[in-house]
Parts: sequence; structure tokens; C-alpha cells
Amino acid sequence: MTSKILAITGGTGFVGSRLIDLALAAGHSVRALTRRPQPDRAGVTWVPGALDTPDALDTLIAGSDAVIHVAGVVNAPDRAGFVAGNITGTQAVVDAAMRAGVGRFVHVSSLAAREPDLSTYGWSKREAETVVMASTLDWTMVRPPAIYGPGDMEMRDLFRMASKGVALLPPGGRLSVIAVDDIATLLLAVAETNPGKLILEPDDGRPDGWSHAELLSAMGVAAGRTRVVPIALPRGVLDLIARGDTLLRGKAAKLTHDRVGYMCHPDWTIDPTKRPSSELWTPRVPTDQGLAATVAWYRANGLL
Repeated sequence: MTSKILAITGGTGFVGSRLIDLALAAGHSVRALTRRPQPDRAGVTWVPGALDTPDALDTLIAGSDAVIHVAGVVNAPDRAGFVAGNITGTQAVVDAAMRAGVGRFVHVSSLAAREPDLSTYGWSKREAETVVMASTLDWTMVRPPAIYGPGDMEMRDLFRMASKGVALLPPGGRLSVIAVDDIATLLLAVAETNPGKLILEPDDGRPDGWSHAELLSAMGVAAGRTRVVPIALPRGVLDLIARGDTLLRGKAAKLTHDRVGYMCHPDWTIDPTKRPSSELWTPRVPTDQGLAATVAWYRANGLL
């Protein structure tokens, strides 16, 4: 594989940092956007700035072979936060890529974009997709399902519940999951090749995904629990819990009213017709091993 210069947004985050590791291991050079000073690292050029600083985006992207737009807002206190982080931010990166004449553009979306009416987050990710598709870039989009792995803080509360043997769950439904190493490997493969203007939906390879109870049980096993008691809660109760979490943790709340909206949707499994071809990528992290590695990281860092 010929070495490339990859421009990455969100490189200091959960997925982006692992993507940088893999890109360097593959022999590529990386330019990564950062709001805060970062330690020097061979092969990485840190570009100070953010999605709302056009000059920094121009510096990040000029001369690169591909852009991988990972940065985005998963949780925000209001609609304006989702607009700024996911729609306006994506437009800014697309504009910079077009100014630079970069062809390959890899956009990280979300399965939530399939159902934009369920949550502001999903709506903002769908709108971001629209921005990318309206461009003249040679784009490919990846819609990850729930991403887990060492370094993740979004699913920690679920692991903590499972480790105690009790799981408060949405009222039914199924979901797909993917390990952070697998999603980062796919993003790199898409940047290195040209699979076309496609929307890809990857997962861990488990047919029909997981029920919420199955996934929490697997998390419990990873944490040393032989049994996890599932307690399915109606949406109204989840909304009350979300209100309490917001009052208690403010902007750091993980269960919000917006999240309840899409958590209660019955089907967050990937569309098999959008699964990446085996020639491009296949998942390599068995979910039981990936969950165990995640538990080990939480415990090593005093987070479980």
C-alpha cells in the first residue's frame, strides 16, 4: 500500500485516536486537528484549531490524499449544539476539502441517521450526510452502530450496571455493535481504497445483532458476572431517569431525553445490504474478547 497523507478530524477522540494508531502502523502520515496542545508524535502533525476555524481546516487538508471526518457531537444540551457540531462543522470540512482539491472524503455518520425523526442527534447526522452528498467530493460514508472498546466513556454506565448484575433496559428491540479497532480499521481501508459513493453499515458480524438483554448479559460475563437480571423500562420511566441524570451531571449526562428517543426504537441493527464487502473489510474482534478488553481497561483506570 502506497503511503498517504491523511487529514483527520476528531483525532484526539475515542475512535480518532485509534485510527491514528492504525494509520501510522500502516506507514501513512497523519495531520490531525486539535483544540489543545498534544505531545509530539512521529508521523503526526498536530494542527491547532477546530471545525469553526477555516484557516486551521485549510492547513489540515491542503496537500493531503484523503480526509477522514471523524469529529462530531454525540451529546449536546440543545439543538444548536448538534447543528454546530454535526451540520455546520461537516459543511466547514467539506468546504475546506473542496478548496484543497482533495478527492477522497470519508465521512463518519451514525445508524441514527436512518431515523432522523427520533432524535435531534439522528436528524443532525442525516443533515450532515446531505451536506456531504451535495458536494463534488469522492465520498464514502460509514454509519457505525454502537461503538465500544478501551477508552470509551459513552457505554461505561452500561458496563457498570452489568458488573453489578442488574440491567435497566429500553422496552425491547435489537442493536448492532462494533469494536473500536474494527471501525478504525474500516475507516482506514475506505481511505486507502475507493469503494465508491456508498453508505456502509458495519458491525461485529453477529447475525441480527443483539437484544439489549443479550448485550448486557455479555457485558456482565466480561465483568465476571454469571447472571445479569434484565429490567425493561417503559419510555416514560426512562425519560424521568434522563431528567434526573441531566440534573445530576449536567452536560456530562449520558442518558438524555434525546437519547431516550432513539434508544426506544426497536431496530438498531445494521442493514445487511449495506455491510462492507469482504474484499474491503471484515470484523476481526470477537465481541466477547472485545468486551473483556474493555472491562479490563475500565478496571485498570478505576472506572468500573
